[in-house]
Amino acid sequence: MSTVMHVRCPDRLPEEVYRQVLEQLANLSPIVQALPPSAALVELRGALSYHGVDARRLGEMLRVRTVARLGVDVRVGIGPTITVAATASAQVPTPGGVLTIDPGDVTDWLGPLPVEALHGIGPRQAETLRVYGIHCVGLLAAVPPATVQRLLGGRAGRLAADCARGIDPRPVTPRALPASATTRWTFPRHTLDGAEVRAALLTLVVQLGQLLRHRGQAARALKLTLTFAGGATWETTRRLPDPSAHDEDLRTLAYRLLDAAGLQRGRLTGLVLAGQDLIDADHVALQISFDQQREDRLTAEAVSDRIRAKFGPDAIGPATTRLRPAS
Repeated sequence: MSTVMHVRCPDRLPEEVYRQVLEQLANLSPIVQALPPSAALVELRGALSYHGVDARRLGEMLRVRTVARLGVDVRVGIGPTITVAATASAQVPTPGGVLTIDPGDVTDWLGPLPVEALHGIGPRQAETLRVYGIHCVGLLAAVPPATVQRLLGGRAGRLAADCARGIDPRPVTPRALPASATTRWTFPRHTLDGAEVRAALLTLVVQLGQLLRHRGQAARALKLTLTFAGGATWETTRRLPDPSAHDEDLRTLAYRLLDAAGLQRGRLTGLVLAGQDLIDADHVALQISFDQQREDRLTAEAVSDRIRAKFGPDAIGPATTRLRPAS
């Protein structure tokens, strides 16, 4: 019998931290299914015998690791199916905790829950069920499946009826996070200053390059999103000539993306620079270069990465962002 763990991270968790949470999950079990932007499933069936502990203990171990290493407290639900585990994780009080539902207790535990608490039941479906007097999961389980199908539709009704009875044959399918990396910049005030915008974009380029190199990845394309006062956005995407994670290559294309926006009097509130269509850096062809200046820049880039790794990400950065007005 399967033992499934459903993990909920805090809302609006930065993508890089979410990836690090997924790495912690991979240390528990090789079968991890990412559910962006802030949740994941883990199949524990083989992991329990490997670690020699019960499922609740694995959930507690995960919480200790994410809090100690990442400063993130997660909510963990554990049960025999995806539906039970995901429903349990939603019942864990914020900010975090572990709730384990044993296979023999599934029906009794699900029964008193409001129908909208069952994972997979949306607001409109819950409203429909309540109109017909089905207020809790136990009542939903007691209704003939054919009746639920007439109320919610064939496939959705069949799935809801099964899940209310604790039946969910869906397996955890290993799935990594989509291949992208994102960096963001928010201006403290609306800005019209082109130099300030380009300096912020250069900072994002450096952060994105460092992130890609740390992951051992390279980007095939860049996407730039501009946010304006009032909430309007503008975005564009272009492919790199060759996959790269080097600041020089990323900067050249990022500036072209910014120039394509044709900014004149637009008041900006933020920038988002994303590396897309990522591949492993090992799959990037090594180019032989006779440009000594480029080789020197790549050497300096490697040194900068080592300095940041030792002293923190803000230990060294673009010179333009270090300038301060003269007193």
